[in-house]
Amino acid sequence: QQNELNSFLWTIKRDPPSYFFGTIHVPYTRVWDFVPENSKKAFHQSHIVYFELDLTDPYTISALTSCQLLPQGENLQDVLPRDIYHRLKRHLEYVKLMMPSWITPDQRGKGLYADYLFNAIAGNWERKRPVWVMLMVNSLTEVDIKSRGVPVLDLYLAQEAERLQKQTGAVEKVEEQCHLLNGLNFSQV
Repeated sequence: QQNELNSFLWTIKRDPPSYFFGTIHVPYTRVWDFVPENSKKAFHQSHIVYFELDLTDPYTISALTSCQLLPQGENLQDVLPRDIYHRLKRHLEYVKLMMPSWITPDQRGKGLYADYLFNAIAGNWERKRPVWVMLMVNSLTEVDIKSRGVPVLDLYLAQEAERLQKQTGAVEKVEEQCHLLNGLNFSQV
Protein backbone atom coordinates (compact mmCIF):
# COMPACT_ATOMS: atom_id res chain seq x y z
CA GLN A 1 0.00 0.00 0.00
CA GLN A 2 1.16 3.50 -0.85
CA ASN A 3 0.73 4.75 2.74
CA GLU A 4 2.85 1.90 4.14
CA LEU A 5 5.94 2.52 1.98
CA ASN A 6 9.15 3.80 3.53
CA SER A 7 8.97 7.45 2.60
CA PHE A 8 12.60 8.46 3.09
CA LEU A 9 11.05 11.48 4.79
CA TRP A 10 12.28 12.63 8.17
CA THR A 11 10.55 15.30 10.21
CA ILE A 12 12.56 17.85 12.15
CA LYS A 13 10.33 18.77 15.06
CA ARG A 14 10.04 22.54 15.17
CA ASP A 15 7.33 25.08 14.51
CA PRO A 16 6.69 25.06 11.61
CA PRO A 17 8.12 21.58 10.98
CA SER A 18 11.01 20.99 8.60
CA TYR A 19 11.45 17.88 6.53
CA PHE A 20 14.41 16.02 5.15
CA PHE A 21 13.73 13.83 2.10
CA GLY A 22 16.26 11.41 0.63
CA THR A 23 16.30 11.40 -3.17
CA ILE A 24 17.99 9.29 -5.82
CA HIS A 25 19.58 10.43 -9.08
CA VAL A 26 17.36 8.55 -11.52
CA PRO A 27 14.66 9.73 -13.93
CA TYR A 28 11.76 10.76 -11.73
CA THR A 29 9.32 8.64 -13.76
CA ARG A 30 11.05 5.49 -12.44
CA VAL A 31 10.31 6.36 -8.82
CA TRP A 32 7.55 8.97 -8.66
CA ASP A 33 4.72 6.45 -8.30
CA PHE A 34 6.56 4.97 -5.29
CA VAL A 35 7.06 8.28 -3.47
CA PRO A 36 4.51 8.11 -0.65
CA GLU A 37 1.81 10.72 -0.29
CA ASN A 38 3.25 12.10 2.97
CA SER A 39 6.42 13.08 1.11
CA LYS A 40 4.49 14.69 -1.75
CA LYS A 41 2.27 16.51 0.75
CA ALA A 42 5.29 17.83 2.69
CA PHE A 43 6.79 19.11 -0.57
CA HIS A 44 3.60 20.85 -1.65
CA GLN A 45 3.05 22.44 1.78
CA SER A 46 6.59 23.75 1.98
CA HIS A 47 7.51 27.34 1.21
CA ILE A 48 11.27 26.85 0.99
CA VAL A 49 12.99 23.84 -0.59
CA TYR A 50 16.71 23.08 -0.47
CA PHE A 51 18.41 20.58 -2.75
CA GLU A 52 21.81 18.92 -2.77
CA LEU A 53 22.85 21.17 -5.68
CA ASP A 54 20.95 23.81 -7.61
CA LEU A 55 20.53 21.91 -10.87
CA THR A 56 18.52 24.78 -12.37
CA ASP A 57 21.48 27.19 -12.10
CA PRO A 58 23.60 27.44 -15.28
CA TYR A 59 26.70 28.08 -13.12
CA THR A 60 26.18 24.74 -11.35
CA ILE A 61 26.01 22.86 -14.65
CA SER A 62 29.03 24.73 -16.06
CA ALA A 63 31.07 24.17 -12.88
CA LEU A 64 30.16 20.46 -12.84
CA THR A 65 31.36 20.16 -16.43
CA SER A 66 34.62 21.98 -15.70
CA CYS A 67 35.45 20.05 -12.56
CA GLN A 68 35.29 16.76 -14.45
CA LEU A 69 38.27 17.66 -16.60
CA LEU A 70 41.83 16.52 -16.07
CA PRO A 71 44.43 19.24 -15.52
CA GLN A 72 45.34 21.21 -18.65
CA GLY A 73 47.50 19.19 -21.02
CA GLU A 74 46.51 15.78 -19.61
CA ASN A 75 44.36 13.22 -21.38
CA LEU A 76 42.71 10.05 -20.14
CA GLN A 77 45.13 8.03 -22.25
CA ASP A 78 47.95 9.47 -20.08
CA VAL A 79 46.43 8.31 -16.77
CA LEU A 80 44.68 5.01 -17.55
CA PRO A 81 46.50 1.72 -18.09
CA ARG A 82 46.75 1.08 -21.84
CA ASP A 83 44.48 -2.01 -21.82
CA ILE A 84 41.72 -0.26 -19.86
CA TYR A 85 41.91 2.78 -22.10
CA HIS A 86 41.54 0.62 -25.25
CA ARG A 87 38.66 -1.38 -23.73
CA LEU A 88 36.94 1.90 -22.83
CA LYS A 89 37.46 3.29 -26.32
CA ARG A 90 36.01 0.11 -27.92
CA HIS A 91 33.07 0.19 -25.53
CA LEU A 92 32.27 3.81 -26.37
CA GLU A 93 32.47 2.97 -30.10
CA TYR A 94 30.00 0.14 -29.46
CA VAL A 95 27.64 2.44 -27.53
CA LYS A 96 27.80 5.06 -30.28
CA LEU A 97 26.94 2.37 -32.83
CA MET A 98 24.03 1.05 -30.74
CA MET A 99 22.53 4.35 -29.62
CA PRO A 100 20.37 4.93 -32.72
CA SER A 101 18.49 1.71 -31.89
CA TRP A 102 18.10 2.79 -28.25
CA ILE A 103 16.44 6.13 -29.02
CA THR A 104 12.67 6.09 -28.63
CA PRO A 105 10.24 7.61 -31.14
CA ASP A 106 9.20 10.10 -28.43
CA GLN A 107 12.83 11.21 -28.01
CA ARG A 108 13.19 11.63 -31.79
CA GLY A 109 10.01 13.72 -31.76
CA LYS A 110 11.65 16.00 -29.20
CA GLY A 111 14.81 16.33 -31.31
CA LEU A 112 16.93 13.98 -29.20
CA TYR A 113 18.96 12.04 -31.73
CA ALA A 114 21.70 9.50 -31.08
CA ASP A 115 24.64 11.68 -32.16
CA TYR A 116 23.39 14.60 -30.09
CA LEU A 117 22.84 12.44 -26.99
CA PHE A 118 26.16 10.64 -27.34
CA ASN A 119 28.01 13.95 -27.60
CA ALA A 120 26.01 15.44 -24.73
CA ILE A 121 26.90 12.50 -22.47
CA ALA A 122 30.30 11.36 -23.71
CA GLY A 123 31.64 14.41 -25.53
CA ASN A 124 35.21 15.28 -24.51
CA TRP A 125 35.49 11.95 -22.65
CA GLU A 126 39.24 11.76 -23.29
CA ARG A 127 39.75 14.88 -21.17
CA LYS A 128 37.67 13.68 -18.19
CA ARG A 129 39.02 12.36 -14.92
CA PRO A 130 38.62 8.58 -14.46
CA VAL A 131 35.95 8.87 -11.73
CA TRP A 132 33.73 10.97 -14.02
CA VAL A 133 34.34 8.59 -16.94
CA MET A 134 33.23 5.72 -14.71
CA LEU A 135 29.99 7.56 -13.85
CA MET A 136 29.51 8.41 -17.53
CA VAL A 137 29.98 4.79 -18.65
CA ASN A 138 27.48 3.64 -16.02
CA SER A 139 24.88 5.95 -17.58
CA LEU A 140 25.47 4.73 -21.13
CA THR A 141 23.06 1.81 -21.03
CA GLU A 142 20.01 1.20 -23.19
CA VAL A 143 17.63 1.76 -20.25
CA ASP A 144 19.32 5.03 -19.29
CA ILE A 145 19.45 6.29 -22.87
CA LYS A 146 15.73 5.55 -23.34
CA SER A 147 14.96 7.77 -20.33
CA ARG A 148 17.10 10.73 -21.46
CA GLY A 149 15.03 13.86 -21.65
CA VAL A 150 13.22 12.94 -18.43
CA PRO A 151 14.61 14.93 -15.47
CA VAL A 152 16.13 13.11 -12.52
CA LEU A 153 14.10 13.29 -9.31
CA ASP A 154 16.12 16.20 -7.85
CA LEU A 155 15.76 18.28 -11.01
CA TYR A 156 12.08 17.45 -11.35
CA LEU A 157 11.43 18.60 -7.77
CA ALA A 158 13.50 21.76 -8.35
CA GLN A 159 11.53 22.54 -11.51
CA GLU A 160 8.26 21.92 -9.65
CA ALA A 161 9.42 24.17 -6.80
CA GLU A 162 10.16 26.96 -9.28
CA ARG A 163 6.84 26.43 -11.05
CA LEU A 164 5.05 26.65 -7.69
CA GLN A 165 7.09 29.78 -6.86
CA LYS A 166 8.76 28.26 -3.81
CA GLN A 167 12.01 29.69 -2.55
CA THR A 168 14.84 27.29 -3.39
CA GLY A 169 18.46 26.82 -2.46
CA ALA A 170 21.25 24.28 -2.25
CA VAL A 171 23.04 22.74 0.72
CA GLU A 172 26.23 21.99 -1.22
CA LYS A 173 28.43 23.81 -3.66
CA VAL A 174 29.69 22.11 -6.82
CA GLU A 175 33.24 22.55 -5.60
CA GLU A 176 32.48 20.43 -2.51
CA GLN A 177 31.25 17.51 -4.59
CA CYS A 178 34.04 17.89 -7.12
CA HIS A 179 36.74 18.01 -4.47
CA LEU A 180 35.37 14.82 -2.89
CA LEU A 181 35.10 12.84 -6.15
CA ASN A 182 38.31 14.23 -7.65
CA GLY A 183 40.12 13.34 -4.42
CA LEU A 184 39.58 9.60 -4.95
CA ASN A 185 42.76 7.84 -6.01
CA PHE A 186 42.91 5.55 -9.03
CA SER A 187 42.53 2.32 -7.07
CA GLN A 188 39.42 3.69 -5.32
CA VAL A 189 37.92 4.63 -8.70
